[in-house]
Amino acid sequence: MLSVTRRYYNAKGYYLQQNSSLAQSERQRVVFGGANRTTGPAIEYTPPRVLIAKLSAILDNKVMLKRLVGYFGALVVLAVSVALSSSYVSAEEPQSPNYKFSESTLGAGGLIQSSSANFQGRETVGDVAVGNANSSNYQINAGGTTTHDPSLSFSVGSGSINFGNFSATNPTVTTSTFTVLNYTSHGYVVQMFGTPPTNGSTTIDPMTTAGPSTVGVSQFGINLVANTSPVSVGSNLNNGQFGFGQVAPNYSTPNQYRYVSGDTIALAPKSSGLTTYTITYLVNVPALTPGGKYTSDQTLIVTGTY
Repeated sequence: MLSVTRRYYNAKGYYLQQNSSLAQSERQRVVFGGANRTTGPAIEYTPPRVLIAKLSAILDNKVMLKRLVGYFGALVVLAVSVALSSSYVSAEEPQSPNYKFSESTLGAGGLIQSSSANFQGRETVGDVAVGNANSSNYQINAGGTTTHDPSLSFSVGSGSINFGNFSATNPTVTTSTFTVLNYTSHGYVVQMFGTPPTNGSTTIDPMTTAGPSTVGVSQFGINLVANTSPVSVGSNLNNGQFGFGQVAPNYSTPNQYRYVSGDTIALAPKSSGLTTYTITYLVNVPALTPGGKYTSDQTLIVTGTY
């Protein structure tokens, strides 16, 4: 409660009451003046609690205005972001009544295969990087001439080899080559099937266990590495730039030879570029080996693993 002195006057100006209590919730017309004054200036009086309520309402309105301004600003930024993210650039495909270029680009490129009646080629222009990149679990083939189609290629250097004359005092050796390339597969295996050199009923014994050359003993064996015994012969595989070929363990030790029909002699654990392998053949014969022509048929089978 706020205690004030107020006076009420009737229509003729006569004093009615003073020193009464004015409730804060009331809104009264109060006349201030001296004790003997019968008139005075009239003012509007608003209790403090009402003032506080009005002030709070004004402040709330200002705060709400600031919030609205903040939300409006955020909406404007969002609208601009949406407008920017939805913009794009497109170009029409170049074409004429008879021809059309689909997915044309300016930059690196190439052709997997182009040919004429006499020539065939592969072209690439402007590639930043080409070839194979890999880790223990993944690999990629980069360049304008790559294709997603899997392939497996195999070739033999020569369809026949000649051992010459066998000798009981000197080992006989010769070599042959083959190449393998596989693309977008999980590798390959190379197996050899065949028979050791045979003349009628006489067969030169295959070396079913890896071992060295022994003069005067019936032996037929192979390996796929460079050797120094019995002579310098053979060669290690050539993986080139992007090959991942390997020689099978039974045929990868220098100067150790073995032959078991059906054995895996080479492999690749993953997609591989061109790999060239060299097979070294070894023959030793005893002194009482019958003369004649000895032949041996060998078949190489390459299987892709997917």
